[in-house]
Amino acid sequence: MEGWKVQDGGQNGRLMDDGESRTKRGPKPWTRYPEMPKLTPRFDALAAAKGWTPDGRGDAAPAMRTMDIEAIFGENTFGIAEMRARLPKPIYKALLSTLRQSTPLDATVADAVAMAMKEWALEKGATHFTHWFQPLTGSTAEKHDSFITPNVGGGAVAEFSGKELIQGEPDASSFPSGGLRATFEARGYTAWDPTSPAFIVETPAGCYLSIPTAFASWTGDALDQKIPLLRSVAALEKQATRALALFGGDDGRVMATCGPEQEFFLIDQEFYYRRPDLMTTGRTLFGAKPPRGQELEDHYFGSIPDRVLAFMIDVERELYRLGVPVKTRHNEVAPGQFEMAPIYENANLAADHQQLMMIVLQKSARKHGLVCLLHEKPFAGVNGSGKHLNWSMGTDSQNLLEPGDTPHQNMQFLFFCTAVLRAVERHQDLIRAAVAYAGNDHRLGANEAPPAIISVFLGDQLTDVFEQIEKSGTATSSKSGGLMGLGTDVLPHIPQHAGDRNRTSPFAFTGNKFEFRALGASQSVSFPATVLNTIVAESIDELCTELDGELKGGARFEDALAALIAREIRRVKRIVFNGDGYSDDWHREAEARGLLNLPNTLEAVPALASDKNKALFERYGVLSPREMESREEVVFETYFKTVNIEGETTAEIASTMILPAAVHYLNDLLAASERAGSIGLEATGVKRIIEQVNGLTNELSEGLSALVEQNEELGGDSVHSKAHHMRDHVIPAMTAVRAAADKLEKILPDTYWPLPRYREMLFVK
Repeated sequence: MEGWKVQDGGQNGRLMDDGESRTKRGPKPWTRYPEMPKLTPRFDALAAAKGWTPDGRGDAAPAMRTMDIEAIFGENTFGIAEMRARLPKPIYKALLSTLRQSTPLDATVADAVAMAMKEWALEKGATHFTHWFQPLTGSTAEKHDSFITPNVGGGAVAEFSGKELIQGEPDASSFPSGGLRATFEARGYTAWDPTSPAFIVETPAGCYLSIPTAFASWTGDALDQKIPLLRSVAALEKQATRALALFGGDDGRVMATCGPEQEFFLIDQEFYYRRPDLMTTGRTLFGAKPPRGQELEDHYFGSIPDRVLAFMIDVERELYRLGVPVKTRHNEVAPGQFEMAPIYENANLAADHQQLMMIVLQKSARKHGLVCLLHEKPFAGVNGSGKHLNWSMGTDSQNLLEPGDTPHQNMQFLFFCTAVLRAVERHQDLIRAAVAYAGNDHRLGANEAPPAIISVFLGDQLTDVFEQIEKSGTATSSKSGGLMGLGTDVLPHIPQHAGDRNRTSPFAFTGNKFEFRALGASQSVSFPATVLNTIVAESIDELCTELDGELKGGARFEDALAALIAREIRRVKRIVFNGDGYSDDWHREAEARGLLNLPNTLEAVPALASDKNKALFERYGVLSPREMESREEVVFETYFKTVNIEGETTAEIASTMILPAAVHYLNDLLAASERAGSIGLEATGVKRIIEQVNGLTNELSEGLSALVEQNEELGGDSVHSKAHHMRDHVIPAMTAVRAAADKLEKILPDTYWPLPRYREMLFVK
């Protein structure tokens, strides 16, 4: 009776052949129908997540680990305290002068530091060292070299010289360069950045010494994120110090400071490995909206799940040991989404620490059976992930963007705040271009991210002060927040700010800093910070030049300053907007104000190579015209490659997984309809589903054919034409394929659908 099957009443609905039924279950009614598919591998993931425990073995939870933050903070960094303890006093003072006054580094100092650093690293168990740098890929790179050197006697000694500390030579031809380096021009250099401490990277197999470095070509062009950032920090310091001198201040160095907030998703790694789209592109290219997403708004700031909290504590422990001052952790808006954030640091160190945070997040997640997703939009229909860059500038003794209790009287603050407003108004294009790439196109303007229109939120208090200055040339009062009662004596009266916050603003003043909210979760903060430093340096420079001219003409400083601020506020007020950035009214108003609206990467990125912006970066020694043009080229190339990979992956999954699943289900429905007809049943419901599945299968097949055709086209010979082909043709074709597939997902039973669904990935922890 070959080909006949018997229905099993077991837990999984498994089908057994004739022999099995007779020996194990006894006789059952015979029916002739195709064998149903086995349960999909997705349920292995459910079992794995269900069986997770804090110790990873399924046993009772281990004893709670304590953490002495003060004892472990920075223990894996070769920082100031370690250098003071290990270096001779003259060497230490010379190095400190380099760190704090930017004096040139002497070769003898480098040799002494290298010796001390090597001894420290060997004591930590390190066998290798690497120059850790940040190429234009947006991530980090490293090449490991051993400390061990053969000696004359046939043995080996651990050596590490000042020359090896100061300079390395990785291959520069295989990194993105935007035309600065041809493939055959391989030589590149890494140069030690003494302002960012070396650190130990620990792995299960051993550890190694990482030395933060800059990365440049043989011709001296910057091939990384660090060199322009350091140049921009110097440019801002020079101009801000000049401004402070006009105010009679001499507080030493002025530093740009940053505090980037990091959002991310966590999913069980079993789901991740069942999703080729996540593995290949970092986001789901398919996925129907689940019955429950973030509608209930119950995830935001909710109790952190035990598994996630255990992961976060591990992340914090590792970051503390690396000297990263991580401060905040909480649930974000979307289910499965979370946030961690450090406190302020100098911009260069903050950028390095932000890269370390992303690395530690991803490594630590694996220890807990999780995968950390840093893509801006890993799941459609729920909030994506950003990276808010809190930016300010100040000296050791003061924050230059601190308004104080009476900002209308704080002329120094008003000057620097006006400089920022002026910079943003003049360089909307650059600010938008700094956050333009394929991943961020999915979230800018959505309900969790600011719109692509750049504007500044000042809040009620500062807006009132600036409006007074605009109208009369001076401000005589500042709105006060006061205290707010909560209607019951058991609760204290709490201080109320003079203004609310605005989460729809891309660039918002938040008390004593500006929050640049348009960054994407996966990007480096270095280039956005470089742009902010440079454009503000220009504004301060030009405002100081105007003041100098007035003073030389005999004007009093206070009068000239008040007139200057009033004039600039009238000139740049169009950039200030405190309302709803998501509303259609704002889009119309922004257009009327003449503000730019650059909705996607390919419209925003050309600003990098405009004459205005090349001249700006060249004037302040941050990036040469060649280096600016290379950045634009790299973004276009990366955009093309990113979308091309997504297009190919979409076609592959649709053709090898989703379409076969739909055909399989359709075949089984047709067989069921045929059997029903053979015994005189109408099977109207089955026929209705057949028509639905057949129509969507045809829709998917047609969309897939169009996508394959567009994937093969590629769009010409230049990266610019290829990128435009991806945006104009491949992305719409991908969208059509996904639309049909997501409708099928709503119809196909779990036993047929080959991919983990949103309802599982977002909620199973």
